Amino acid sequence: MISFLTWCRYLRHKLEYSVSTILKNYERGQITTGDASDVIWKNFFLGRLTYLHWNKGEEMAPTIAGKEVTLLVRKLPTANLPTRVSVGDVVVLKDPENQDNYLIRRLAATEGHEMASTDEKDEPFVLESDECWVLADNENLKPKEANDSRIFGPVQMSDIVGRVLYCLRSAADHCPVQNSQDSTKMDSPVLEVELDVEEMSKFCPDKH
Repeated sequence: MISFLTWCRYLRHKLEYSVSTILKNYERGQITTGDASDVIWKNFFLGRLTYLHWNKGEEMAPTIAGKEVTLLVRKLPTANLPTRVSVGDVVVLKDPENQDNYLIRRLAATEGHEMASTDEKDEPFVLESDECWVLADNENLKPKEANDSRIFGPVQMSDIVGRVLYCLRSAADHCPVQNSQDSTKMDSPVLEVELDVEEMSKFCPDKH
């Protein structure tokens, strides 16, 4: 049974997400002040903070292993406060080389971090504002196979759209995804309220 305190923390996250979504859409001119109440109703009372995402490939093994797995992802309207990401998080981001696709990678560094190239000919560089560095977990893959920042370079923090909370390979094989300590603590009420393994297993790719 979910505790009252957990529900309070969960509802606070929903309110923060609703406000962030409103501000983001308002700044882009996608909604007016009059539309704000409708957005709050949709996100706070009717919406969820998570969605299901299907992932193929071995780039994130052993964290996310399997030819096709179902992931529970927390929505992040922005990669800043109040729904921020931290180094060590497994994130969903727009593919820098194809904005219609999404990649699952681990956040390895953010702005202000000095990056050293494996090629001695290249000078070290510092990640600029809104830039981050993402890597695949699978150390057995060459950079080209891993398809991460070693190939396409820094990516924009604004291209991060979610954080992976849970991985389901089958109805009998599933577990939380290891993120940073801060994010794990932040996401715990969301995971407790919205995780439904039975529902996830219904949408498992091997069932289609």
